[in-house]
Amino acid sequence: MDFEAQRVIEALRSGVSSRAVGHYFSSARPELMEQVSRELDLIRDTGESSGMVVSGKYGEGKTHLLNTVFNLAHSNNMVVSLVSLSKETPLDKLYLAYQKLVSNTYLPGRLQPGFQHVMQDITPNNPIAQDMISFTSKHLETDKLFFVLRSLLNVDDSDEKYLLMSDLEGDFINNALLRQIYKRIFAQTVKYTVPFSKTRHSMDYFTFLSHLFKVLGYNGWVILFDETELIGRLGKKARLKAYQNMASFLFPEKYSRLESTFTMFALGASYQEDVIESKHEFENLATTYVDSTQREPIEKVLKAIIAAPQLQPLNQDEILTVLKQLQDFHGRAYDWQPKLDVQEVLKASENRGYLLRTRIRGAVELLDQLYQYGQAGNIQISALGEPHYHEEELPSLEGCISNEE
Repeated sequence: MDFEAQRVIEALRSGVSSRAVGHYFSSARPELMEQVSRELDLIRDTGESSGMVVSGKYGEGKTHLLNTVFNLAHSNNMVVSLVSLSKETPLDKLYLAYQKLVSNTYLPGRLQPGFQHVMQDITPNNPIAQDMISFTSKHLETDKLFFVLRSLLNVDDSDEKYLLMSDLEGDFINNALLRQIYKRIFAQTVKYTVPFSKTRHSMDYFTFLSHLFKVLGYNGWVILFDETELIGRLGKKARLKAYQNMASFLFPEKYSRLESTFTMFALGASYQEDVIESKHEFENLATTYVDSTQREPIEKVLKAIIAAPQLQPLNQDEILTVLKQLQDFHGRAYDWQPKLDVQEVLKASENRGYLLRTRIRGAVELLDQLYQYGQAGNIQISALGEPHYHEEELPSLEGCISNEE
């Protein structure tokens, strides 16, 4: 049996999208994927950063699209971070989002997330170290990361090294402790040019990682945000702050210093109606910010959400292609080859509703039943693996009457 195929079928049976499914089922929505591919090529060739928003109805493949982009980026030697926004990962608080994002950051060729192993290989005299030291001292809003990185590269105490590495991963070190460590190593006092605040300067950490991945030789960094519609559940001021943070990723050339970074936000198709219109976001913006320069990034984000391309339901030919591929995977997974017309799989999945996710689960269930029992509904599989159809024979009315007599 093909255990990789089993893993894919189990993911499809559960209805939960996965990277494995995104890797093998990537042929749908070619126009959108071509646009994403062009963006990744541009980032690789120019080092510029960009972002986009996509929308779609529940169950129509937003998360699957992100997983497909994940695999495309890895094949292009790009680092990928995939995170779902939630109550614990709110976009209005970037320091919380950063911590969650780092724990879901994958370097090309690595199955486990994180970049700690890379940092352990960098020595103080390494050219990468020298580049990063110079970068953190000159190109960020604050110079805290300069003191953290310089200390990390030169520290000899394992506990202190752990604390400093944790800071780069989003568990920010106490300022007093950082001063103590730095003074012990260099006999110098930490003096910030701009005092660091995690609520105001967390974007420095994103910028730091974007430059680090670049100097490590990767072709870029792809950040994928799922469940973006949960921003709509925040309070008014928190939503505006979240939009402001989105601008740093969607329009990095103007609102941040991200390097070689592509960011994609996926959100529900009804966000414009349910949030932007119902909660009067443009009116809220006008009353909250008098200064037009403060309103500009948020206005651009709201307009980007409104103009976002929407994932359209797959047409019948596309669905047939997916179901044929699904049937092939099921055969590989459980070592059987039913000669079943894919049109019958399509017909059996139609009663599961219009959502692509539930139709796929219906198709998997059909194939499961045929594999285990040799029949499903009115379809049977013969010993030769070919289907034939039967109807239950009902007794005649005359027969029923004669039996009763």
